Amino acid sequence: MMDPTLAKMGNHLSDAMKILESGKLETEQVKARRKLSWKAIPGPLQGDGQDVVSILQLVQNLMHENDDMQGHRRMHYVGEQGHMALLGHSLAAYISVLDRERLRKLTTRILSDTTLWLCRLFKYENGSAYYHEDDCEGLLKVCRLVIHTHYEDYATEGFTVLSNKQPVIYQSAACRAGLGQHLCCQLGLPLSSLCIVPCNTMFGSLHQMDVALLDKLIKDDQDSGKVPLLLIANAGTPGAGHTDKLSRLKELCVQYNMWLHVEGVNLATLALGQVSSTVTAATKCDSMTLTPGPWLGLPAVPAVTLYRHEDPALSLEAGLTSSQPVEKLRALPLWLSLQYLGHDGIVERIKHSAQLSQQLLEHLKTLASIKTSVEDELNSPVVVFRFSQETGAPSSGGSVEEYFAGEREILDALNRWLGEQLAQQVPISGVDVVELEDEGTCVCFNPLMTAAVLGTQENDVAALVEKLEKMIPVLSCTLRFRLDFKDEVLQQASLSYIEDLSWPGLGGVRYEPRSTDLYEDKRQQRVERINSDLLKKLKELDTDLSFSVGPEFCEEKNCIFIGMATEDLDVAELVETILSVGKDIEESGKLFENMTEVVRKGIQEAEQQLQKANEEKLMEEGVLRQIPLVGSVLNWFSPVQASVKGRTFNLAEGSLDSTEPVYSVKAQMSKDASPDSSKSSTKRLPGQKLFRHHGAGSDSISETSSVGQFEESFREAAPIQSAEEEVAEVPQEHSSHADEEMISSDQRVPEGQETESANTLR
Repeated sequence: MMDPTLAKMGNHLSDAMKILESGKLETEQVKARRKLSWKAIPGPLQGDGQDVVSILQLVQNLMHENDDMQGHRRMHYVGEQGHMALLGHSLAAYISVLDRERLRKLTTRILSDTTLWLCRLFKYENGSAYYHEDDCEGLLKVCRLVIHTHYEDYATEGFTVLSNKQPVIYQSAACRAGLGQHLCCQLGLPLSSLCIVPCNTMFGSLHQMDVALLDKLIKDDQDSGKVPLLLIANAGTPGAGHTDKLSRLKELCVQYNMWLHVEGVNLATLALGQVSSTVTAATKCDSMTLTPGPWLGLPAVPAVTLYRHEDPALSLEAGLTSSQPVEKLRALPLWLSLQYLGHDGIVERIKHSAQLSQQLLEHLKTLASIKTSVEDELNSPVVVFRFSQETGAPSSGGSVEEYFAGEREILDALNRWLGEQLAQQVPISGVDVVELEDEGTCVCFNPLMTAAVLGTQENDVAALVEKLEKMIPVLSCTLRFRLDFKDEVLQQASLSYIEDLSWPGLGGVRYEPRSTDLYEDKRQQRVERINSDLLKKLKELDTDLSFSVGPEFCEEKNCIFIGMATEDLDVAELVETILSVGKDIEESGKLFENMTEVVRKGIQEAEQQLQKANEEKLMEEGVLRQIPLVGSVLNWFSPVQASVKGRTFNLAEGSLDSTEPVYSVKAQMSKDASPDSSKSSTKRLPGQKLFRHHGAGSDSISETSSVGQFEESFREAAPIQSAEEEVAEVPQEHSSHADEEMISSDQRVPEGQETESANTLR
C-alpha cells in the first residue's frame, strides 16, 4: 500500500498546479478585507494562519499581478513530465527526514540509477555524474579535479604550487561570454591563465576552433614553463550551434596531457539513432555538461556533468562527489522525470526538435534574400538565418551592395527588427536575436532549448515562415528607399538628414527653421517646438508609415525617425509633405511669437489716434461746448452733427483701419481674393492613404500642392471656382453694396450737407 503522506503530497501538488494554472486572481473584496485586517503584524501572519488554498491564491496573485491579459499569464508549457519534476522537489524534502541509514540507501540507488541512464542515453560509457543547479558549476569542479591531478601538493600547499608553474585554460572564442573569466575568478587564477583560441579565419569554418593555432599556443606555453591544464570545446556554440573538430582536439589533448571538456546543445542529439560523426566524437572526451531540463521540458531539474576519472579521492576533494546524502537528492527530480518519459519519450522529444529545425531550414532555402548559416552536419538542431539583399538587386541607380558596402550596421538593424517582430508575432516559436562576430545580427531558432518548454509544433514553424515571407518585401523596400529618402531630404534647405545606421527604417529628419537672427538657446527651443508639433501632425496622417522620436539612446535630439516602408511608397511626396507641414508650423509659430509685439504697438497707435481725435474735436466744437452745463445749452440750440470715426485693429497685419463704409467694400474684396491655403492639404478621397503611388488615371499633379497627388483627388471631388469668375463677380457685388451704402447715407445726412457727403463718398 502507498504511504499516505506520499499520496497526500501528490494530491496537494495536483491541486496546487490547478490553482496556479487557472489564472483566477483574488477578488477586490478579498483584497480589501485583507488590507483592513492588517495591524502591527502583517495580514498573512495574523490569527491562526492561512489554509493551503489561500496561500496558493496569494502566490497566484504575486505571479500575475502585473499581467494585463489572461493569455500572457502562462509563460511556459508545463506538461505531466513537468509535474513529476516538481513532485521530485517535494519528495526530496520529505525523504531528507528519514533516518540516516535508510536515507543513504535510497539516495545511493537514485544517484546510481540516474547516472547509468544518462550515460546509456548519451553514449558516454563508464562515466560518473555530478548534478548541479548552475550550469557553470560542473566545469568549475572539473577544473579543480584537473588541478589536483597535475599538482600533487595542491591540497596542502594551495596556490603557492601554482606560482612556479602557472596553469593555462584554453577556450574557443565562440564559447559562452564570460565563462573563462568566471572560472579564473572562482579558482583564484589570474586572467593570464586564460587563453582564448580564435576560430578559423582563412581555412575551414569561421566558427570552429583553429586547431593549428591551438597547437602552436600550447607549445609556446610549455616552452615558457606553463602547464596546459584544460581545453573547453563546443558541440553547438551558444549563438549558432556550430561544433568544433572534436576528434582532432582530443588527439591534441592526449598529446599534451590535457583535459578535454565539451558542452553545447548538439550533445542532445547523441540520444538519437543517427548522429553526425562530429558530435559522436564528444563521447570520447574527458567530461561533458548536459542540460536535460530545457531539452525535455522539465522545470527546475539540475544540469549534469558526466566525467571519467579513476581516483575517487580526488573527485571528493574537487567536490564532484559528496558524503552527504542530502546532496545526492539533487538527482531525484530527474530520476522521476526520466522514468515517466521512458526511453521512447526522451528520444521523441529530441527528435521532434530536430525535425522542427529541418522543417524551417527547408523553407528558408526557398526564400530569396535569406541567408542561412549551418555547419556541415545535417542533424544540427540550431538554425540561424539573416536577411541579406542579393547582389545586383534593383535599386535607385545601382545595387544595394554597391551603395551599402561597408555599412553592415544597417543590415544588422534590419535583422534585429526582423527577429524582434518574429518573436513578437509568433512567440511560441522561441526565435531570438543573436550577434555573431562574422555574420553580424542574425535570427536564431533553437528548438531544443525552447520547443519542449513552449510546446512548439509544426504549424507554429509554418506560421513563422508565413510571417517571414511577408516581412522580406518590407525589408527590401526599406533598404532600397533609404537612399532615396536621404537624397530627397538633402535637396531641401529646411530639412536635415539624421544618419543613424542602427535605426531600422527609412531614417531620421529634422526641420530647421529659416530664421538665423536668433540666439542659440532660443533657436534650439524653436527647433524643439517645431519638430515636436511636426511629429504630432505626421502621426495624425492616414498612412502606413510609423513616425517616432527614434532610438532610446539616440545622440540626435529634436528629430523625427520614420519606420519601415512598403513597395508603393512615394518618397518624394513624403519629404514634400514633411517640408510643407513644417513650414506651416513655423509660420503659425512666428505669428504667435509676434502677436504680443503687434498688439502692443497697435494699442499705442490707437491711443495716439484717440488723443488726436479728442484734440480735433476740441478745436472743432470749441472750449464752451466742453463745459457740462454751457455745452448742453449750446447743443440744444445749435446741434453739432459730428460723425463718429471708428477704428478696427487687424491682428494679421498689425494695423489700425477706419470703419467708414468704404472700408466694408475693401474688406469684402480682400476676403474674396485670399484663398484658403489649408483646405487642400487635409482632404482626400475615402480609403486613400498618403505617400502611395497611384494608377495611370492620376497623372495630373498640381505643382503648388504640398502633398502631390492627394490634392488632385480633392479638386476632382470638389471643383473650386476659377480666379476669373471671382474677379468678374466681385465688382457687381461690391457695387451693389456701395449703392446701398450711399442711399442709406443720403437718408441720414441733414439738409445742407448732401454735397459734402456725396463728395466724400466719391
